[in-house]
Amino acid sequence: MSTEDKKFVAINYIDCKDHYKERFEELFGSRAKAIDRMPGFHNMEVLKPMDGSNIYLIVSHWDSEEAFKGWTKSPEFLEGHKRGFEDLKIAKEKGEEMPMTSDFKTYEVIAK
Repeated sequence: MSTEDKKFVAINYIDCKDHYKERFEELFGSRAKAIDRMPGFHNMEVLKPMDGSNIYLIVSHWDSEEAFKGWTKSPEFLEGHKRGFEDLKIAKEKGEEMPMTSDFKTYEVIAK
């Protein structure tokens, strides 16, 4: 399927606390690339805010919503998020504020 045929985009809005930004960027810089093996996956961009805000965008392109949902329920999803999930677990065990929060929004591509 060509780039022009992509039909579905998922954007994960990640709100990182200031002290966690470097770690977050490290995690993506050394990511497991498990998502790359998923059927229907095209590509992903990780966007760093240039305005000093704490909201990073993870933009992934898929054949369909079904392909994306398959990713979120897969062993590859757990593999790809293992280190971040561990960071959240440690913060929770220490009674600390979560170093990052996530909010997914999904979109249908209607024009390019």
